[in-house]
Amino acid sequence: MRNQGLGSWIHKRRVKSAGKTAIISSAGQLAYDDFALRVDRLASAFADRGLAKGDRLAYLGENHAAFLETFFACGTLGAIFVPLNTRLAPPEIQFALQDSGSKILVHARTLEGLAVRGGRETAVTHRLVVEDGPATVSPDGEIESGTAVELFEDAIASGSDEHRDVEVSLDDPAMILYTSGTTGRPKGALLTHGNMTWNSFNVLVDYDMASTDVALMIAPMFHVASLGMGVLPALLKGATVVLEPKFEPGRTLQLIEQYKATSISGVPTTYQLLCEHPDWDKTDINSLQKLTCGGSAVPMRVLEAYESRGLSFSGGYGMTETAPGATSLAPNKSREKAGSAGLPHFFTDVRIADPAGKILPAREVGEIQISGPNVIKEYWNRPDATAESYADDVWFKSGDMGYVDEEGYLFISDRLKDMIISGGENIYPAEVEQIIVELEAVSSVAVIGVPDPKWGEVPRAIVTVREGFNLSEEDVQNHLRDRLARYKIPKSVVVVEDLPRTASGKIRKADLRKQYSS
Repeated sequence: MRNQGLGSWIHKRRVKSAGKTAIISSAGQLAYDDFALRVDRLASAFADRGLAKGDRLAYLGENHAAFLETFFACGTLGAIFVPLNTRLAPPEIQFALQDSGSKILVHARTLEGLAVRGGRETAVTHRLVVEDGPATVSPDGEIESGTAVELFEDAIASGSDEHRDVEVSLDDPAMILYTSGTTGRPKGALLTHGNMTWNSFNVLVDYDMASTDVALMIAPMFHVASLGMGVLPALLKGATVVLEPKFEPGRTLQLIEQYKATSISGVPTTYQLLCEHPDWDKTDINSLQKLTCGGSAVPMRVLEAYESRGLSFSGGYGMTETAPGATSLAPNKSREKAGSAGLPHFFTDVRIADPAGKILPAREVGEIQISGPNVIKEYWNRPDATAESYADDVWFKSGDMGYVDEEGYLFISDRLKDMIISGGENIYPAEVEQIIVELEAVSSVAVIGVPDPKWGEVPRAIVTVREGFNLSEEDVQNHLRDRLARYKIPKSVVVVEDLPRTASGKIRKADLRKQYSS
């Protein structure tokens, strides 16, 4: 085959796993051979609508079989897949579509309003609608001008059964994932077919995934953690993937029992809500074998709740730019190495360096830097960000601080200086601050994370107000409501007379966290 990338995977599984269930979703069950046929037809339909190698196609929707059919159809053509976070506001969707230059937008019917508003003044010429429920709003005819709209299933029906073997190498781009930058402008991490393939190899080696696994995906696939650490390795191995569009603890427990799920992944909040649900003790979860958790350490009380049911966690550390795995902590080390993010993945290297680039010995804190075939080479259309992100041309500078112990286990001492992780979602304060400061009453602002029993942490805005003006918490939240995703909007606003600053005028957020994080 000329296609050495992700687009060849399902075609090869067509024979190897014929008749075996590949995907279970709200659309029903789909065997590998039927999956491959639908991917080929969709690739043909995309090509007929002008999509070619190197072109971009965006997807806006929750976990659904159509997401993966679209992903692999893009891989078949050598086109670049652009998954969009369904929780973003229309201007954020619009930016991603404009920046990527996406020609086709596939989206859920339930997100039609967001797709229409976010798609205005972009390069999108075709909009394919996945029938997963009623539309949120009626489309605006003026915005739709020049955009062809049709049903996803009609597009598949129009395509040819013939498999297209386009020349695609592991170095070719496969996907653009937008991640909010510390400067406030989102960056598109350009992941290659090789990045995703080698990450899948890491998962198969370090997490012992088997073809008999049933992977329940309760985290959204538009995040690389769900796609890279769960879905793709499972499909590569010929396992079964169960897609759930929204996480709801009671429903998740039902699915574990119904489908005899062997693996789930999530963030600490996910596992906390599961074990605190009234059905926890009466649900049969004996099929579970693998629990993976990222984002932050699992609280001891949650760890003990799962241990009482004979389960333990695999931890880990990573980011979008590492596709996403960098390290993993084996379940049998969860107590001995409590607080550790584990060892580097099998095909990945991690080092700790000081600001001058000197490699630091064990127990000395420095920047975590990562190298390996799973690490991106560049950001989409951002040579400036690319140049700033690498040391010695091969080591990705994470911006996170940590150290390794004498055995090489990584410990995170501080996350990216200002980043907030709320329920598994990354929030970069600069992005929020740039919009808050647009308010005429605001003279300066700093956004920090504060502890939250449900989400781990949530954003809080600390603001100073210009003389002669008044500002309420509601004023700030209303200003942000249609501009940012809800999880990025500060849950509280504190008005202060002044913000602590360094001699160069930079706000000392460490001081603010000490004073206002409780």
